[in-house]
Amino acid sequence: MRSYETLVDATNDLLKRGYTANLSLDGDTIDDNAQNIHMRADDFEIDEFYRFEGASNPDDMSIIYAVSSPKYNLKGVLINAYGTYADNSESAIVAKLHHHQVSNNLHREDRPTSD
Repeated sequence: MRSYETLVDATNDLLKRGYTANLSLDGDTIDDNAQNIHMRADDFEIDEFYRFEGASNPDDMSIIYAVSSPKYNLKGVLINAYGTYADNSESAIVAKLHHHQVSNNLHREDRPTSD
């Protein structure tokens, strides 16, 4: 996984790498409103994600997801808040996003081992 200093840096790099759809979270779907696409949890994969804290306020936290969907032949960026301003919805989409974060962090190669 790459690392970025800012949310803007991550967004710009993902755009250069083909993640061009501007995605939004709407309850039980992730939407590409420009193409009128509404993806359910089984319609997409999370390829990468990066977390950022606001420089002046730790409550100002965001996470950016690189999302792809073979079904809809698209790659896009979803930016969502976490922490204080997070969407506490119980939707399958939010559960998938959260599960991927937790699973990815538990299985990182650079994680210290307990020998």
